[in-house]
Amino acid sequence: ASHAFEWAHERVLDFVDADPQNYCSFFAGSGATAGFNRMAKSLSAARPERNVVLISEMEHHSNDLPHRHHNANVVHIPCLGEFERYGGLDMDKLRAIFAEHGENINYIAVTGASNVTGAITPLAEVAEMAHAVGAYLIVDASQMIAHAPVSMNDADIDVLVFSGHKIYAPGSPGAVIAKKDLLNAIKPAELGGGMVDDVYLAEYMPTATLPDREEAGTPNIVGGIMLGAVLDLLNKVGMDAVREKEIGLIDFAWNGLKAIEGVSVYGPEPDDVPRTGTIAFNIKGYDHGLTAAALNDYHNIQVRNGCFCAHPYVRELLKKEMWEMDIDPDAPNAEADVERKRGMARASLGLYTTRADLEKLLVAVRDLVARRDEIVASYEPVGSNGYRHKQFQPTATDLFDPERMLGQYLAKSA
Repeated sequence: ASHAFEWAHERVLDFVDADPQNYCSFFAGSGATAGFNRMAKSLSAARPERNVVLISEMEHHSNDLPHRHHNANVVHIPCLGEFERYGGLDMDKLRAIFAEHGENINYIAVTGASNVTGAITPLAEVAEMAHAVGAYLIVDASQMIAHAPVSMNDADIDVLVFSGHKIYAPGSPGAVIAKKDLLNAIKPAELGGGMVDDVYLAEYMPTATLPDREEAGTPNIVGGIMLGAVLDLLNKVGMDAVREKEIGLIDFAWNGLKAIEGVSVYGPEPDDVPRTGTIAFNIKGYDHGLTAAALNDYHNIQVRNGCFCAHPYVRELLKKEMWEMDIDPDAPNAEADVERKRGMARASLGLYTTRADLEKLLVAVRDLVARRDEIVASYEPVGSNGYRHKQFQPTATDLFDPERMLGQYLAKSA
């Protein structure tokens, strides 16, 4: 088990092209959240004289809220464009922010690719700006990791974090890759078994061995090994090949959805800002939750809906539409009817997605547009943004009952 767990760490480093002489990988929590909280807490404590942190406006909450919590002076970096085309880091404004705050900047946290629109960030250019003033670069690669090759060496990234479930790993172990010099300059964020060389009643001695020092407690050994296996497989496939295939599919889906009357697509044009396989859209006359429910019920297509844990970014994308509906997109404590309008449906491409899959999506969206009145009348609202068909109402246990499934398995095995 120890050998396999070490192998998993090596696969993580290899997958993101991180030189093991300079970088260390470790697993933290479930998903990317634990890694960001750890870095925000540790870096804010290590360099209190650098009291400014930069965060892009496209961030998932996991790469936004921890930095706000641990740092008093946070500057959000605006994007290019406006309204539904808002997205992609505005590099000119970022340069101005670096010039204004200079060596007061502790670190900058940006997404490698937006989980809302897929807009890709030019990481090497951002790293160069950050390092020119002695700041660190923290990258959320969760949306990027399964869609495009990542090179920490080439981009000179200080810290990169991603979620296992975003790249097909069950259990979603959180992976963190960081420069060893950075880790050695900060105190361990979590203490417990396995991260010390010795402990006495009066003192304890944290180990200098990495990644042991960063993996206090019983690690998610199975999750880490499963993630390592996924990364090993994808390395054999080649992420350049994955990216090349996906670009054509993105263009096909984007242009197809955009051509349907009454459908809005969000984020910068793919020709203006490169993107990964994530397309957010809305259908006129449908709330985002109803779009998701109808695609599922009538066409067996599953999409995510809502604000995708990126509320500020989604509000900017929807601002014009919300104004036209006489709704304030920035209103706090919005009522349920506002929440039904403030969101999108999101189609995400995977390794297995084919053009035929996307053709089915386009057929389904056209069907929803053509039968708008009929379908809207067939649903009732549930909760803050969900919808349920008035006739087709299976319960959760109708679809999957773990107790029943276990009983069937045990009876079959007897």
